[in-house]
Amino acid sequence: MLLIAGGGGGGQGVAASASWTVAPSAGAEARGGRPYIYAEGAPGTVLEDNVAVTNPGAEPVRITLRGADAGRRQAKDTGAWITFAEKSVKVPARTRAEVPFTVTVPAGATPGDHPGAIVASGAGRTSGVSVHLRVSGPTLSALTVEHVRIVAGDRIAYDVVNRGNTTLTPRLAVKADGLLGSVLDRRARTLPVELLPGRRVSLTEPWHDAPALDAVDVRVTVTADGGARDTATATARFVPWGPLAGALATLAGTGCAALFLVRRRRLSRGRQGTGNPRSAP
Repeated sequence: MLLIAGGGGGGQGVAASASWTVAPSAGAEARGGRPYIYAEGAPGTVLEDNVAVTNPGAEPVRITLRGADAGRRQAKDTGAWITFAEKSVKVPARTRAEVPFTVTVPAGATPGDHPGAIVASGAGRTSGVSVHLRVSGPTLSALTVEHVRIVAGDRIAYDVVNRGNTTLTPRLAVKADGLLGSVLDRRARTLPVELLPGRRVSLTEPWHDAPALDAVDVRVTVTADGGARDTATATARFVPWGPLAGALATLAGTGCAALFLVRRRRLSRGRQGTGNPRSAP
């Protein structure tokens, strides 16, 4: 059942083009609103909630609603499990519409986090509300670090893969040892990444003070809540090719000059030793 609530006021100073908004329904007892929709249930259950569309403008606006999966264009998970009481809602001026919806968790759904969203479109723009769905059951926090490599001599590139069924916020620590000892030691810090189950992300870590000449072993360690942890290594050799090439060119030039002088001296001596002999009297 769609609930329409008037916004009040006479409309003075409210432009007809004022932007509509979509948000989780606060409910009768909630204050301050909710930043996202959270739902949790076992496989086979049907979860109910509401989303609020508010039109502060002086003209009605039509809004269409659909479910979406986080990080995926075509809804196959949470987005496909969302059903609205009405997919298209006409919201009168200065009015809030409460739109009920359900999340039907399939009987065979995998336990763990299934992030999604409710996407609203209308009046030439699109907005959304995050849906944090957790399917009850055994959860596993696991990740792997892969393809560690040194890029352009001043960046450490690596991949992190979420191998579990919970959303992870990874933490990164990097160490590097050269021939004469440690050349890099960065303690664990939280990365600005939300790693969804089954997803891979490619990241880089700047290394502006990398050694100019050394053989280095780099170790990348990534951890997350729930005991997730993995380490991967890479070996890199830093050689100042520019100065080295110049030095080699100088040595090559010096060698050629020395060889030329030696050959010239030998030819000169050969000519002196093979001069025309005097005729006998």
